[in-house]
Amino acid sequence: MEPYVGTIKLFPFAFAPVGWLLCNGASVSNNTYQALYSLIGTKYGGTATSFQLPNLTNTAPTSPSASVQQMAYYIAVTGLYPSRS
Repeated sequence: MEPYVGTIKLFPFAFAPVGWLLCNGASVSNNTYQALYSLIGTKYGGTATSFQLPNLTNTAPTSPSASVQQMAYYIAVTGLYPSRS
């Protein structure tokens, strides 16, 4: 099932799947991620040419074992565009 652009999901691995970006507050290009920018704009910060992703790095569940990879939240940058009507 294809996600909606802007969907945030918790994944049990430490890499971004294709079409997803880590929710770590990074600054990304408006031009590169136009669909996502049209939905969240500069809600989490940004400039005239970039916007920031939500920062959820300290909100994911953690394991007491250092050998277990951390879970992380990712935001969909490709997929279905949500209808506004």
